Amino acid sequence: MEELSNDINRRKFISSLGLLGVAGLSSLPSLAEAGETKTSAPDVPIIKTEPYLQSALPNQITVRWLTNVPCYSWVDYGQTPDNLDKKEVAVDDGLIQAYNTVHGITLKGLTPGQKYYYRINSKVIEEFKPYKVTFGNTFVSESYTFQTPGLDAKSVSFLVFNDIHDRPNSFAHLMQYGGEDKKDFVFLNGDMFDFQTDEDQLVNHLLNPLGQLFSTNTPFILSRGNHETRGKFARHLGNYFNNQEQKYYFSFQQGPVYAIVLDSGEDKTDGDKEYYGLVDFDKYRLQQVEWLKKEVQKKAFKKAKYKIVFSHIPFYYSGNGHGTLHCREVFGPILNQAKVDLLISGHTHRYGIHPPVAGQHNYPIVIGGGPKEGARTIIKVKADQNAFALEMIGDTGTPVGNIKI
Repeated sequence: MEELSNDINRRKFISSLGLLGVAGLSSLPSLAEAGETKTSAPDVPIIKTEPYLQSALPNQITVRWLTNVPCYSWVDYGQTPDNLDKKEVAVDDGLIQAYNTVHGITLKGLTPGQKYYYRINSKVIEEFKPYKVTFGNTFVSESYTFQTPGLDAKSVSFLVFNDIHDRPNSFAHLMQYGGEDKKDFVFLNGDMFDFQTDEDQLVNHLLNPLGQLFSTNTPFILSRGNHETRGKFARHLGNYFNNQEQKYYFSFQQGPVYAIVLDSGEDKTDGDKEYYGLVDFDKYRLQQVEWLKKEVQKKAFKKAKYKIVFSHIPFYYSGNGHGTLHCREVFGPILNQAKVDLLISGHTHRYGIHPPVAGQHNYPIVIGGGPKEGARTIIKVKADQNAFALEMIGDTGTPVGNIKI
């Protein structure tokens, strides 16, 4: 897998366009150079985003991208840049997915720890009648790379963002402090947005900025914060991202780290007037409790060198709001008993590293910073068989906290 720093250098020329993505097409000039052909409307490019990687496992990975017009799409891939000899499409219940603008194709049967090259293809469907399909132009991207996780990897390195709140320029600003070593993934620990408006918001404020930085070659994981549950588009968010088991709470293991991701939900009561009776997070958190009880009993969890938990809302140091207290009540005892090593959170907009407190949380709690200049942070994690090292960097490049296990 290419290093994030190399990927940044490869895309520096895009920065003049601005990460804000004016008109929703900030990354399109680079795509046009990769061989894009136009639809019958000359000012409408076929491609809306570069590919972004999701749900990386030792033997599979999902490639996602968006188009401006309905297409039939596929991925060519292989182990050398000159021989992309394999092709994969998305098939559901016998139907190859087509006439879509949101594309997600899972490459299966991959070799663990192997570097692959891939490109995306989207053929415009101009007309889709019951017995006649009319195709238009085809977009073929440049080649990108990814590397599958190793089955018995001895180490892992990753970054954590939280509470960006619709300030996409913060990604590039903070990324410069992420280090030059290879990253296995990037974790987005909630509140990338203020609320969910539409697809263009996802493109302009997340997908294109991350594509310009790393996500064509390095996968990211989106964990939902309370602000991802707000707005008219919140219920469509899952159509654009892949997590394990296709849920907002899940687990994954990479190298010596076993990670549990909890969805802490909203911070207010379900009956709060802001929600108009349209949420039920108390029951949802209790649903996660039953899953969590089973998760911490798994042999892989118990054998893992390091056991960490992600939750956007921390169970302590986050006031006395209902969401905080309910998470503390239903999740806290299970995690204490399971002897987890660390909780990584955000939400408060006040960064800090809080040591264990007997009788409350038997593990340290790391809370990332907020969206405003001077409060932003990026968290770097490296773990191997000898140590787990976390460092939090402020937005001037100065370390503001660290922890070792």
